[in-house]
Amino acid sequence: MLTVIIVLVIFSVLILIHEAGHLFAAKRAGICVEIFSLGMGQKLFGVKIGETEYRLSLFPFGGYCKMLGEDPNDAKGLPNEMFSKSVGSRFWVIVSGALTNYIFAFLLFWVIFMMGAPTVTNKVGDLLEGYPAKNAGIEKGDRIVSINGIKTVYWEDILSATKDESLKNNVLKIEVERNGNNKTFDITPSLSECKNIFGQSIKKPLLGVAPQNEILHVSYNPAQALYFAGQKLLGLTAMTYKMLGLILTGGVSAKNSLSGPIGIVYFIKEAAHMGFIPVLLVTAHLSMALAIFNLLPFPILDGGHIIFLLIEKIKGSPLSIRIQEILTNAAFVLLISFVLFVSWHDALKFTPLGKFLKLETKSTQRTTDGIAQK
Repeated sequence: MLTVIIVLVIFSVLILIHEAGHLFAAKRAGICVEIFSLGMGQKLFGVKIGETEYRLSLFPFGGYCKMLGEDPNDAKGLPNEMFSKSVGSRFWVIVSGALTNYIFAFLLFWVIFMMGAPTVTNKVGDLLEGYPAKNAGIEKGDRIVSINGIKTVYWEDILSATKDESLKNNVLKIEVERNGNNKTFDITPSLSECKNIFGQSIKKPLLGVAPQNEILHVSYNPAQALYFAGQKLLGLTAMTYKMLGLILTGGVSAKNSLSGPIGIVYFIKEAAHMGFIPVLLVTAHLSMALAIFNLLPFPILDGGHIIFLLIEKIKGSPLSIRIQEILTNAAFVLLISFVLFVSWHDALKFTPLGKFLKLETKSTQRTTDGIAQK
């Protein structure tokens, strides 16, 4: 029940932030906003302030900001209608939802870095058989304090130093702390084929060590946290666009790389078990992802409407309402199909359905093999 509440709160906040961006930009542009709703479907209650009715609707997943003349079929040419405004004004109204989600993600990362971001320490938790670290004499419980003179306070430092220094030197000088004493080992990393975060096979220098489950919450002053928040957000943005590019070019599989509503609920549930900061981290990631997703050049999304505006700017007149409706309806069908595709694979990965189907497959295979042997 707690997970359901947390999921509803997170989705409601992200939608509220997104739609508030549209609301603010529309009012700045002089567009009449008729309804601002948190939730979809039947109105539960509402209050009218000025020209806008602020309401709470029955279904909490979703929300909308209804502007006067937003539908070209209903436009009457009034000066405070959406389609009476310039292309530039409409652009800022459309893009503002994603922009506020992106800013919100940045603010959340800033808060997280000030409160204390969970970070794995430099303590060795396990060693892989046959790999250089174990063969050289590194033991479980050792702390890797430097690699080629580069300090390694956290596990990310170890991964980064191993990767960078392996490009310059075949042998790494690794200093560890053991029972208060420091020891140095000369280790040649092994090149092993593994999967990167995008699911691609790459060759990577490995020591054969795994971290211990020792986590510190590292906090920074506001100025440092601001820098790290920006760095984190830009890094994740670049990674997301790279992932999308690889999916579109067939570099990685969409079913293994993307998650839909089921996957999101699963990650929120896992974060909720870990504490408040992990929930904030998931929320920041979702807010950033929502911003990027909404700006994709797909007719039913904000990015699609921006493409329509670009065509209008170049052409000197908007696309016909009929063409826009055809493109939007086709995009809606494709989007629903895509969500169902991702949700099915999420169900296989994150619910008992996947295990059940695997057991059924194995059972069928055993029966088939038995019949074949007879």
